[in-house]
Amino acid sequence: MENTHYISSEVLTLETLQEIISQHKSLSLSEEARINIQKCREYLDKKMASNDKPIYGINTGFGSLCNVKISNEDLSQLQENLVKSHACGTGDEVPAEIVKIMLLLKIQSLSYGHSGVQLVTVERLIEFYNNDILPVIYTQGSLGASGDLAPLAHLSLSLLGEGEVYYDGFRQPAKKVLDKMGWQPIVLQSKEGLALLNGTQFMSSYGCYILMKAAKYSYFADVIGAISLEGFDGRIEPFDELIHMVRPHKGQIITARRMKELLEGSKIVAQPKEHVQDPYSFRCIPQVHGASKDAIDYVKKVFKTEINSVTDNPNIFIGEDVIISGGNFHGQPLALALDFLAIALSELGSISERRTYQLISGLRGLPAFLVDNPGLNSGFMIPQYTAASIASQNKQLATPASVDSIVSSNGQEDHVSMGANAATKCLKVMENLERILAIELMNASQAIAFREPLKSSEFIETFLKSYRAEVPLVKEDRILHYDIENSVAFLNSFMVELED
Repeated sequence: MENTHYISSEVLTLETLQEIISQHKSLSLSEEARINIQKCREYLDKKMASNDKPIYGINTGFGSLCNVKISNEDLSQLQENLVKSHACGTGDEVPAEIVKIMLLLKIQSLSYGHSGVQLVTVERLIEFYNNDILPVIYTQGSLGASGDLAPLAHLSLSLLGEGEVYYDGFRQPAKKVLDKMGWQPIVLQSKEGLALLNGTQFMSSYGCYILMKAAKYSYFADVIGAISLEGFDGRIEPFDELIHMVRPHKGQIITARRMKELLEGSKIVAQPKEHVQDPYSFRCIPQVHGASKDAIDYVKKVFKTEINSVTDNPNIFIGEDVIISGGNFHGQPLALALDFLAIALSELGSISERRTYQLISGLRGLPAFLVDNPGLNSGFMIPQYTAASIASQNKQLATPASVDSIVSSNGQEDHVSMGANAATKCLKVMENLERILAIELMNASQAIAFREPLKSSEFIETFLKSYRAEVPLVKEDRILHYDIENSVAFLNSFMVELED
């Protein structure tokens, strides 16, 4: 089937993930994945039939109850109890787009054949994904260490016909949807509940979703920065390749090159300048935007590794005939990366707000607040307030979550990553950046109009023509809330491909 992605051991990239989502591809297990899952389950069943020793999470309790042995006849009940008891999420609901990624990444992780789940369990997760049956999951409850226990418990409840799901546009009981589809609830076997709940798919899904948006808005930061530079009558020299080759950070070089390309053919940037230098928020675009690009690139590498990993516990190794309890569910790599990503995105917003401030300051021949008849009209005075407020909130949200830890499970789980908190606040930083850049675009579009009849580059003029069809120039005061929202919608309407 053309529009199907086959789950296999091939490396899953963020580019592939974006393609699956944007093209609405269905999922199916490859024959390799199917065999891996079945072999691992058969191995575990034989091991349990011939072995009476305690194996963590398979025939024992969980967390600090790891020394409590469970009889074989209670193993299925043990797993069901685990899922129900851990469904303690609260707070806001996880966005539907992220829930869908969680399903995909959980399927991917279970497909490697080190988790011991039944084939029918994975196939049911695939049916959920393909039919847009999305479990109701909450943002709060995970410490990001024993896996994302609470969020993944809510994901897994629906397999049992418990909890709630979104389907066909409505939030409804999972049992009702199973009945509609003619499906029986999954009867969990030994280890399955633990395989479903242990894992980093909450953190990973947030990270992947944010990275897909970050790539897009990193690009827009350059485009909007170039329009602001034109509106401010800025200089082209700071983007000369010679400067950047003697300090050759990859992101810096890419940004400078892009700025030159965006401005190629501009009559505004080519005109003689009275000023010798521009403020840092213009002159240092390659250095600041570039550093954020490099940070995003690093975070991409971390998440690429994570989404191709087995992150539940214990892990089953058939070839070596061992079942090993370890800590692959610990989210520290993701927590650190998400904190780094939040800082990088916050900085893109911080420098954007400074450019907005410069544009409204009545400098370089621009009218105060970018409007004719200032005084009677406040013009763009208050959008900068809004951008400043949002930029400062991002600075507050950029405080690292990963440096925090708290003891749980009666001291057994005595160091946690707080990666889930890093994930949810990083998404907020990303959403804030969208609005800061949208406000800069409003101001930059207004400022560059004062440079007429001089024209910018063909690309920038075409971009602005499309934008002004949605957000016209401001001639006199109007409600700018709608302009901000329309600017955000305009930017969101673009699809920007991830670069490998």
